[in-house]
Amino acid sequence: MAKQLLEPVKIGDLQLRNRIALAPMTRTRAEADGAPTDLMAEYYAQRAAAGLVIAEATGVDISAIAWMGMPGAYRDDHLVGWQKVTDAVHAKGGTIFLQIWHPGRATHSVLINGQQPVAPSAIRLENSETHTPEGKKPYEVPRALNLDEIPSIVAMFKQGAELAKAAGFDGVEIHSANGYLLDQFLQSKTNHRTDAYGGSVENRLRLLDEVVQTVTDVFPTNRVGVRLSPNGVFDDMGSPDYREQFTYTAQQLNRYGLAYLHVMDGLAFGFHELGDPMTLAEFRAVFDGPLMGNCGYTPETAEQAIADGHADLIAFGRPFISNPDLVERIAGDIPLSPEADPSTWYSSSTAEGYTDFATAT
Repeated sequence: MAKQLLEPVKIGDLQLRNRIALAPMTRTRAEADGAPTDLMAEYYAQRAAAGLVIAEATGVDISAIAWMGMPGAYRDDHLVGWQKVTDAVHAKGGTIFLQIWHPGRATHSVLINGQQPVAPSAIRLENSETHTPEGKKPYEVPRALNLDEIPSIVAMFKQGAELAKAAGFDGVEIHSANGYLLDQFLQSKTNHRTDAYGGSVENRLRLLDEVVQTVTDVFPTNRVGVRLSPNGVFDDMGSPDYREQFTYTAQQLNRYGLAYLHVMDGLAFGFHELGDPMTLAEFRAVFDGPLMGNCGYTPETAEQAIADGHADLIAFGRPFISNPDLVERIAGDIPLSPEADPSTWYSSSTAEGYTDFATAT
């Protein structure tokens, strides 16, 4: 029986050859200054058979670097490196978006030239540490952004989108998930502001809405996606009014005619543990555009989500690490290779656990 996962799908004005997306995954193979490498171009080209390749979270400013080996989108050498990546993917007939982001409080001053991390409110990320050149360190108490600084954050995202366009990306995904800056503004757990960017669900959406508006000045609206994690507890997140906030957020994003809404709806890996999780069906009720599901899907559960009409695309992360030919394996009913050794996921600058996986044919 034909697999719906392998059928073409249209997002905006782009015709994708299948409904499988390569999820944006941090792999820490960039140069120390954030420039993408030839190894990264090889990695993405190996997985270009995905209907949509979404390149990893990429910092839009020097203050938006959260770990060593993370790529950037704010310097000329970043542009040159990303051009190699997009050229390699396009040479394989692929379509590629860049995920642009700012980590907010989820970084450390050692990583951002001694600056104090920023956030909507001065609330520290608890019970976790981050890797720095000086070893593992607890997260610091961030500085609450002043009202007059917020336009500069919006401008950073525009800068990142402009670099992505110049580098040949087909579009961008705005990262508003997993406890990073835009998600910190969305959620009442991390946003205790009393000005126009805090308090109500409408005010907490304001920064994301402004970022979407400025990014769609660079790319057509239908070349811009947004990622949300409504059930996420990663990075000390999870707000009591999450359902109200994320339902309203999806309703408002529906106004734009986005390329897609990327929802971390899966409950795998221990990062999505809220008691009554939101489902893709809830988002389908309030969002008319393409929906992408993610987090813990197998080819079988992904196929079911497409067949049920809950999703238009499914993003795969971990299966794509050890199966660069994941699309071909799904098409041929070929068993997947075992999950890659986690100790190699973030092995900076090395091919091990990155580009050295065998294909089935």
